[in-house]
Amino acid sequence: MLRTRFTETFGVEHPIVQGGMMWVGRAELVAAVANAGGLGFITALTQPTPEDLRREIARTRELTDKPFGVNVTILPSINPPPYAEYVQAIIDSGVKIVETAGSNPEPFLPYYKDAGIKVLHKCTSVRHALKAQRIGVDGVSIDGFECAGHPGEDDVPGLILIPAAARVLDIPMVASGGFADASGLVAALALGADGVNMGTRFLCTQESAVHQKVKEQIVAHTERDTQLIFRTMHNTARVADNEISRKVVEIEKAGGTFDDVRDLVAGARGRRVFEEGDLDAGIWSAGQVQGLIHDIPTCAELISRMVSEAEALITARLAGVVA
Repeated sequence: MLRTRFTETFGVEHPIVQGGMMWVGRAELVAAVANAGGLGFITALTQPTPEDLRREIARTRELTDKPFGVNVTILPSINPPPYAEYVQAIIDSGVKIVETAGSNPEPFLPYYKDAGIKVLHKCTSVRHALKAQRIGVDGVSIDGFECAGHPGEDDVPGLILIPAAARVLDIPMVASGGFADASGLVAALALGADGVNMGTRFLCTQESAVHQKVKEQIVAHTERDTQLIFRTMHNTARVADNEISRKVVEIEKAGGTFDDVRDLVAGARGRRVFEEGDLDAGIWSAGQVQGLIHDIPTCAELISRMVSEAEALITARLAGVVA
């Protein structure tokens, strides 16, 4: 068994996290991760209303009696969701772990703390991780440049970012971006992390609610099959390579603005990819780790395999290189 500061602080069996993913972090996946000993997160804003979130939390509880959490990502918006109401739904439902991402979670921390909720904040740089530690979160998840979604604007890969963060942080840290197997888990621990967060890898599991064609495309893709969009807008996002993401990059290179790509990158179009399996309907997040994904296991199979192989790597192969 792998015991780390993360497993001790957040009360889970294995140092493996399924972070929040829009349209993906639903009850079936989260419960499957929890039942396998990992930490899964429901994505709050996938649910149309706070009341829907309450029902999704209750549905998850019907599927598992293990710890799980809820992701709350706060992003700038013309018409922002009622974040305070989503937070209240989490508190009222008795959830004890929250993953925060996007904007500074400080305004909501007193409410989480008063309810006895542990907070894991997602960061893309050492300076942001230090700020999160300073305001009182219980742990951080730090994204390297390899990750799906928004890697920040510093372009620092995990091999540098993880040990740089580990050197200065006092709270548990989970490494994110580029992790899919036991080798990555052991590497993260060696670099100073207390566990790993996986998005794309959990996207490609049997319990993931996305269309089978998406999972098969991830298996078929290599580490080179992503695109970086919104680079010119200083809001970089790594997404799967497809007809739409290539077009967005072309428009940006020609001097286009967000208004020129707005319709192409609409969230409703990305949702169609996941629900209908039309791989070119819109943009969809996927990391470079696609190149390390070769099957579509259950969450139990994936986590069990990772942990057992990691233990073997640590106790046998790596121990054997010490003279």
